[in-house]
Amino acid sequence: MSVIVLDDVRLYAYHGVMEQEGRVGGWFSVSLRVHCDISKAMETDCVADTVSYADLLETVKREMDIPSKLLEHVAGRICKSVMKNFPQVKKTELRLMKLNPPMGADCAGAGVEMSIES
Repeated sequence: MSVIVLDDVRLYAYHGVMEQEGRVGGWFSVSLRVHCDISKAMETDCVADTVSYADLLETVKREMDIPSKLLEHVAGRICKSVMKNFPQVKKTELRLMKLNPPMGADCAGAGVEMSIES
């Protein structure tokens, strides 16, 4: 089993409990790790024999484009979508951070991490 990684992808989106977050939006960071067998791609040098990180990014972007109040909801949608659209993935790990969240503190971010397995 190997891991394909998207690390610290920065996207602008409209997630948050506060009304202003839904109107103005903000920056988010997404890191994704998918566990799958890449042994065939190691031999064939063919993208069809692996999970394309470009396709994973499109899945992440599609789910990030849907406004939600809770990061837990967004993260869950991303993980479920990866598992559904890429059946060769056995485990998905996700870290979703809201950068500079409006909570009265100077911090790099706040967010959620989750892991789901088939």
